[in-house]
Amino acid sequence: MLFFLLFTFVDVDSLQTCLQGCSLNQRIIKLSVDAIVQLSYGYSKMNVSKSGYRVFSANSTTASAELAKKITERLGVELGKSTVYQESNRETRVDVKESVRGQDIFIIQTVPRDVNTAIMELLVMAYALKTSCAKNIIGVIPYFPYSKQCKMRKRGSIVCKLLASMLAKAGLTHIITMDLHQKEIQGFFSFPVDNLRASPFLIQYIQEEIPDYRNAVIVAKSPSAAKRAQSYAERLRLGLAVIHGEAQCSESDMADGRHSPPSSRTTTGHTGLELPLMMAKEKPPITVVGDVGGRIAIIVDDIIDDVEDFVAAADFLKERGAYKIYIMATHGLLSAEAPRLIEESAIDEVVVTNTVPHEVQKLQCPKIKTVDVSMILAEAIRRIHNGESMAYLFRNIAVDD
Repeated sequence: MLFFLLFTFVDVDSLQTCLQGCSLNQRIIKLSVDAIVQLSYGYSKMNVSKSGYRVFSANSTTASAELAKKITERLGVELGKSTVYQESNRETRVDVKESVRGQDIFIIQTVPRDVNTAIMELLVMAYALKTSCAKNIIGVIPYFPYSKQCKMRKRGSIVCKLLASMLAKAGLTHIITMDLHQKEIQGFFSFPVDNLRASPFLIQYIQEEIPDYRNAVIVAKSPSAAKRAQSYAERLRLGLAVIHGEAQCSESDMADGRHSPPSSRTTTGHTGLELPLMMAKEKPPITVVGDVGGRIAIIVDDIIDDVEDFVAAADFLKERGAYKIYIMATHGLLSAEAPRLIEESAIDEVVVTNTVPHEVQKLQCPKIKTVDVSMILAEAIRRIHNGESMAYLFRNIAVDD
C-alpha cells in the first residue's frame, strides 16, 4: 500500500530531495523510493516507445489491391481496415475504420487504367490519414503516374511536378517508387523519394527462365534506352545492340523544345539581327548497331504501353537474323490493343513486373509473364519504419542505372 501511495500521489523527484540526509533507520524507505524511481522512469520510457505502423490500400478495385495483399503477407501484418469507393456522381470517398494516431502509415497505390481516379484515391486517403493524426504518411507507388510528362513540350506543362506538389499538400512525407521514367523526377519532391530498381528481378528471370541466355544480346529499341540496355548487358556479360532510325520513339524529338515564341512573328527593333538557324532533324534509315544474327534478342525498357514500337523492332530484329525475341520492362501498362498486337507479332515473350495490375491482359495474351517485386517493396517498408539504412536495397546500383 505504501508503494502504491508513493507512486500515485507523490512526485518522485520531490520525494528524493526530502529523503537526502535521512538517518540509517530510514534507509529501507529510501531504497523503496529508489525502486519506485526506476519503475517510474521505465513507465515513462514505455509511453514514448516507438510507435507501430499500418499498411493500407488506396485502391477501390480488388484486382488493384493484389500487390498490397502480397506485401502485407510478406510483412506478417494485416491490411489496414478502410473503405475506398466512388459515389454515384463519381466523387471519391475514403473511410478509415481504425485508429492511426501517432503511427507510421504506408499507403500502397497501384495505378490501373483509370489513372486519374487512382490519383484521387491516393490524395483523399492521404489527407484523411493526415487529419486523423498519423505520425508519418508514406506512399508506396510502384508505378508513378504522369512520369512521362516530366519535361516542358511546346506550350504544355510539367504535370509530374504538379502531381508531386499535390501529394505533398495532401500530407505525404515520403514516397517509395520503382524505376521512375527519369531519375531527375525525384527533384520535384520536397520530401524523400526512394526509387527502387526492378532490374535484379528481371535479370534473375533471364538467367533462370531463358534457355541458352548466354547466346543472347541485349537490345535498346532507341538510342535513348541505350544506358538501361548497357546496364543489363554489363551485368549479364552479354553483347549490346542499339536500333537507330525511323522505328525509334519520337519522344526525343520533342524533349527539348516549347517552340515558343513562334518561329514567324513581327518584331520591333533589331530587325537586322540574324540568329543561326537550327537545322531540322532527319531520321536515318532504320539500322541496328551490333550483331543479332543467330542470337536471342532481349529488348529492355522501363515502360511498355502502346506496343507498336516494340512490334516494329521485333520484326526488324527477325529480319536481321534473331531467332527469339524477348521484351523486359518494369511497368506493363499494356493499353489499348497491346495484348492482341503482341499475340500476333514476332515477339516470343513479354516479361513485366506486377507494379501495375495486368491480369486481364494476361488472359488475352499468354505471351505475357509476370515477375513479383513485392519482396523488395516489403523490405523497404520494414527498413523505413525501423529507421534502418536503405543502402542494402541499392547495392551495386550505379549513378547511370
